Amino acid sequence: MLLSRNDLINVRNEYTDSFNRQHKKILICAGTGCIAGGALEIYDEFVKLMEDKGIDCELGLQKEPHDESVGIKKSGCHGFCEMGPLVRIEPWGYLYIKVKVEDCAEILEKTILNNECVERLAYTKNGKIYKKQEEIPFYKSQTRLALEHCGHIDATSIEEYIAIGGYTALEKALFNMDEESIIKEIEESNLRGRGGGGFPTGRKWSQVKKQKTDIKYIVCNGDEGDPGAFMDRSLMEGDPHRVLEGMMIAAIACGSHEGYIYVRAEYPLAVNRLKNAIIQARSYGILGDNILGTSFSFNIKINKGAGAFVCGEGSALTASIEGKRGMPRVKPPRTVEQGLFAKPTVLNNVETFANVPLIINKSAKWYKSIGPENSPGTKAFALTGNIENTGLIEVPMGSTLREIIFGIGGGIKGGKKFKAVQIGGPSGGCLITSDLDLRLDFDSLKKVGAMIGSGGLVVMDEDTCMVEVAKFFMTFTQNESCGKCIPCREGTKRMLEILQGITSGKGKPSDIDMLLELADTISQTALCGLGKTAALPVVSTIKNFRSEYETHINLKKCPSKTCVGLKTIFIDKELCKGCSKCSRICPVNAISGKIKSTYTIDKDKCIKCGACVEACTFKAIKED
Repeated sequence: MLLSRNDLINVRNEYTDSFNRQHKKILICAGTGCIAGGALEIYDEFVKLMEDKGIDCELGLQKEPHDESVGIKKSGCHGFCEMGPLVRIEPWGYLYIKVKVEDCAEILEKTILNNECVERLAYTKNGKIYKKQEEIPFYKSQTRLALEHCGHIDATSIEEYIAIGGYTALEKALFNMDEESIIKEIEESNLRGRGGGGFPTGRKWSQVKKQKTDIKYIVCNGDEGDPGAFMDRSLMEGDPHRVLEGMMIAAIACGSHEGYIYVRAEYPLAVNRLKNAIIQARSYGILGDNILGTSFSFNIKINKGAGAFVCGEGSALTASIEGKRGMPRVKPPRTVEQGLFAKPTVLNNVETFANVPLIINKSAKWYKSIGPENSPGTKAFALTGNIENTGLIEVPMGSTLREIIFGIGGGIKGGKKFKAVQIGGPSGGCLITSDLDLRLDFDSLKKVGAMIGSGGLVVMDEDTCMVEVAKFFMTFTQNESCGKCIPCREGTKRMLEILQGITSGKGKPSDIDMLLELADTISQTALCGLGKTAALPVVSTIKNFRSEYETHINLKKCPSKTCVGLKTIFIDKELCKGCSKCSRICPVNAISGKIKSTYTIDKDKCIKCGACVEACTFKAIKED
């Protein structure tokens, strides 16, 4: 239990010394993706092998330095998800990709005992071997600030977090700053909310501080519901103490004594890591009553959401914490005035809070030196879709799509052409080739009808059907609509019906105008921000790919041959040998004929499953 500032400083010095003396470290990515690939089995194998060989193995950071010991750690997400499971070896910075349990003995023998790189496990591109993580093109162009500790420390250890400078910003806020100076620093940094709205964080804190009440709340929004997004999850899994520290600084600034982290139950690893971090912080006296011997007290509770996308909206989220159905309410009053339990509430997302300790430690001036003036700092993105390098990245605000997709991402998978990227999830829009040099920041994206959202980037290639993309996101939005307001509840249903008709061959020429009219109505009249942006994917795909909609409607064809309802399967009479294989494999008996004669397909019976196309030895059955 730390009872004073000096206690924290002394403990930090002890653990920093120990951390630095632990010369060799094995950092196994223990994020959700790598765990699914067998990372925990790799960890157990390393421990077993080191025990068998008599190698001094440290599973947790100790105060007493052990110069010859090898630290083995479950780190947070390294980011290069396409290449997982990942293992980083210090002090060399070697990164081994697609590691298997059977590789552990070789890594131990060559690298840990003989200081050699296992080159066959290193990332290779165009014949060049990249031994060190920082040399790999995927990492080289990134600026990792919020994610700086993910993959570099034990995600389950408060000792390691303290050793690398954790809770120094809390210490500074407690002992060297007052409420006004903290808020002033955050205001001057121009830190904007990383949840998608981009509202100035300092202004929000200032508004909560001004409220005349003894009870105020700090709430962290970890309800990351966008398809393809996993930035906040990775932060909560890989650096949970950083999130807690940001919340505590907000509490000091606003005069709050209680906080909540709202995280979806589908993130069990994030929930467990956060619970562990809270227990550790309390045991050290960093969280709880009279923190570090001061009069400041702050407690944090975890609230697990049930996976409703709408609970990412502020008022729906607070209603859910209160035990009510997660539904937005009419505003005003705003959350800063009447939020959780009708009390003033600071509501920021995970990444926003993760930036706060950096600003307090390094100054607003330093933070504003990164990225554009109106949107400074960095942004984490989940890079997914038809791209060579999928994973978690962090780049300065103002970076271009071209730099991200073709630099960090390595270009389109299979050498295909870039077609579009969906940014901001179901609340975002589609960006195309002409947007590749667009600067990714809040204001620039707003001008083209898109938004950063939580940070999902889904890349699409030339074979993607954009009408199907619009239908996918509208299906998601309609399913996730809370149903409280008619525009969202009924409007999204009607839009989905129209899109389903278009992709099944029942589209009408008037459908496009009807979609745009419905979109305008929904955006103008829906109750909450999620409803107002629900139609953006449809509007942006019509704007950029109207001809695809027209082809679906007028010609009853899908240019990319994605829409099953618009496929035509036929038998080429010149190539058919009458073997009957197609007839025998058809699940609905839609193919008939006589042996050694041409077979035919009953279009009314055909479900267009494609089984006959794959089965035909003579390539006589074709899709159009």
